[in-house]
Parts: sequence; structure tokens; C-alpha cells
Amino acid sequence: MWHGEFQDPRLAEVYDAECPWGWDDDFFMAVLAERSAHRVADVGCGTGRLAIAMAAAGHQVTAVDPAAAALAAARRKAGGDRVRWLCGSVEQLPARSYDAAFMTSHVAQSFVDDEEWDAVLRGLRRALVPEGRLVFDSQDPAERPWQLWNPEDSWRTVVLGDGTAVEAWSEAEETAEGIVHVTQRYEFADGRSLANSATLRFRTEPELRDSLREAGFRVDRIYGGWGREPVGLSGDGEFIVIAVATPRLMS
Repeated sequence: MWHGEFQDPRLAEVYDAECPWGWDDDFFMAVLAERSAHRVADVGCGTGRLAIAMAAAGHQVTAVDPAAAALAAARRKAGGDRVRWLCGSVEQLPARSYDAAFMTSHVAQSFVDDEEWDAVLRGLRRALVPEGRLVFDSQDPAERPWQLWNPEDSWRTVVLGDGTAVEAWSEAEETAEGIVHVTQRYEFADGRSLANSATLRFRTEPELRDSLREAGFRVDRIYGGWGREPVGLSGDGEFIVIAVATPRLMS
């Protein structure tokens, strides 16, 4: 889990400025529209960009995140009153109550330990109706994206809503195979410096498939890019997973 992002209101503001609506959001909305899914859970919703859009499209959305600052920002946004916001985790979602569940923006990589990841998947399986869909994204470790998360390659200027600029850059270290510790650093115009760190897990496609099967899902599709390209062919370096809850939850 990110230690600072979404916990500090200033970093939540930076996130919103740096991460506007994108191709990934278009993809998730298109997948949502493929099948009837009135009741939707958005797990790790952050500042609510996608949850609010899903609610605006007519879905009954429950959005869950452990960060109070992120949820406060989400509630203030136009359309935020259409979403049910929960501060917490998947354990708070009632059983068999959702037709679809989403984990976007690589939230799945925040669950580093296999036991933790398994608990999240099983919690989502319990929350979904039989044949309900789980949709999430995770970066392909074969692409080694963290090699570009260094000050030289990642330095950028983020312009906030009030016009002030924030200088930002990334630092990363692979601490074990598939496990990367990342720090984002920010220099604000008023001289204040903030840092935001997390440890991320990069699971392989077989690891994702095995973990989903053991938690009671069958994999429907895995794409490698936001244009629905096969894995390894898009240049996006993604695993975009669509899985279906099996009728019976495995013990």
C-alpha cells in the first residue's frame, strides 16, 4: 500500500492532476458495458474518478479504499453523491451483493504477500454473485517497468488546479524477484517536500491464473494492452484480467 499517496490531501491533489481520465478508464467502462452489471464494487477506488463515471452511467456503485483523504476528495467531486463510499477493505463488502468488481490503477500489485492476495481474491469472490466478473490490471514483470522509475527518466512537472507547479520524480529498487520498493518524491512551490513510498508485487501470468483459480475464479480473458492486444504485443506491458466467479467458492 502507498504510504503517503491518498493519505495526505496535497498528494491526493497531485494524483488527480497527474492522472486524468485515460485509455484505461475507457477500457474499463467498455468492459462494464459488455454485460448487465447493476451492482458494482470499485476496490481501491482512490479519489473516485472511475467510480463516479460508473455511477453516472447508471450503475449502483460501492467504492472502497483504506485512505480517508482520498475518499474525502472523491466525495467532493461532482457526482460523488451518487456513490456509496466505504473506508476500509474488501472484508466490508456483503456476500453475493455485486455483479462486477474492479481493481484498477494496478491496485492488485499493492498486495505483496501471497496470503494477503489470496484473502483479497476470496473476499471478492464472496462479494460477487455466481458468474459475477472481476476485472483488474497488473503490470507484466517481463517488461521491467521499474527500470525507468529513476530521477533521470521519471522527472516531471505536475501543474495543480490552482496553477502552481510541483516537481516530481521516482526512485525504485527491486528487493526480490518480482518485488519492487518505489518512492515518489515531490517538491512543492512553497518549498515543502513530500515523499510517498510503497512496495509492489509484479506477478507473472501463470501466478495470476493460479491464484485466481485457487480463490474460486475462472479466467475469461487476459489482454496485454488497452486496445485488447494479446499479452506481450501491445507495448503497454499490462496484464488486464477478466475473471468470472465460479458457482461454488472453494474452501
